[in-house]
Amino acid sequence: MAALGWLTPRRRSATARSVLAGEASAEAARKTALADDPAAIGFSLDSVDPQDTVAPQDTEAAQEAEAAAAPEPVEPAFPVAGDELAAAFFDLDNTVMQGAAIFHFGRGLYKREFFRRRELARFAWQQAWFRLAGVEDPEHMQDARDTALSIVKGHRVSELMSIGEEIYDEYMAERIWPGTRALAQAHLDAGQKVWLVTAAPVETATIIARRLGLTGALGTVAESVDGIYTGRLVGEPLHGPAKAEAVRALAAAEGLDLAHCAAYSDSHNDIPMLSLVGHPYAINPDTKLRKHARAHDWRLRDYRTGRKAVKVGVPAAAGVGAIAGGAAAAIALHRRRK
Repeated sequence: MAALGWLTPRRRSATARSVLAGEASAEAARKTALADDPAAIGFSLDSVDPQDTVAPQDTEAAQEAEAAAAPEPVEPAFPVAGDELAAAFFDLDNTVMQGAAIFHFGRGLYKREFFRRRELARFAWQQAWFRLAGVEDPEHMQDARDTALSIVKGHRVSELMSIGEEIYDEYMAERIWPGTRALAQAHLDAGQKVWLVTAAPVETATIIARRLGLTGALGTVAESVDGIYTGRLVGEPLHGPAKAEAVRALAAAEGLDLAHCAAYSDSHNDIPMLSLVGHPYAINPDTKLRKHARAHDWRLRDYRTGRKAVKVGVPAAAGVGAIAGGAAAAIALHRRRK
């Protein structure tokens, strides 16, 4: 995306950068959304636990009988079929897919020798710092993002898209949560659009959305000129408040009513996005989101096995900076297994 005039991150307030990132992501998402009807592409639910799916509309008599027997009022059918003002927004990492997309993407790039040993050492330090500190210092995160963006600088967008297709097959296809996938399909079956919303690069997110038969994806937008990455971002990574801004911008462009929409995430960082919609869901939630969801009577779903509090994958630094730690952790894991 040629947008050199927009890229002044150090001169913009955090709010302005979030709005810019959100608007850029919404614009990119609409341009790359699938032309085909996603409901027609769909995916098979043969392997999905029926308990994970949304039940069809019950008859009036059945609803009355169930209400009489149940200790609490029966929830109305959701999603509502034919509601043209509704859409669903799904976080990607640990919500739709086990682990972080950028982690797996980093593995694929290292395998294809996009990294040098010097960069790998720096990436390992950056991820170690984030894991130990547990906070996102702005200067440190800016350094991490700049380092990660230098990997793709000078490469063609089409090249990364082609590689992304291969990486999806190698590392991501078998990591999709069946339960969350069924939730997304329920929205598609109801005639609603379904969007991924992630800090991962919009190109990577779009590939995943296409493979799952979803409408499209909102993701971090890296600047490109004449189809070549410049090594800069448009705004900032689509993380936290920026996700909410992207959803708000896309809803306005699509003529949606956010009170009719649903959003799904595992992370407390996405509370701004979840709070925008009328139907927020906590999926495989972290401790802070679980507490917040219970306090606000949000619906919860947990598709993990074993200890529910265990986080699947690695903690990902915000946005494109996660390439660094994800790739380093992946290589270390690979070497230990040899």
